[in-house]
Amino acid sequence: MSNYQEILHQAQTLTSDEQKLLLKDLATLVSQGEPSEEVQNTTESPRLNLNRWRGFLPQRVDALKFQLKLRQEWDAD
Repeated sequence: MSNYQEILHQAQTLTSDEQKLLLKDLATLVSQGEPSEEVQNTTESPRLNLNRWRGFLPQRVDALKFQLKLRQEWDAD
């Protein structure tokens, strides 16, 4: 988790425009997803492995909306 904290600290030192660009790039990265090694090693379609998350995650998650919702929850505390 220390890597996360370091990256967060670095992101906080960026300009507002750089933070927006970083957020956009992170949202793209998250929305693209990267198949895990487990999925790559099976002959099943990667989509079939998503069934294990059914009921936990919605079909699609808008990364920016999710982040803003989390921030609102954190600010409420």
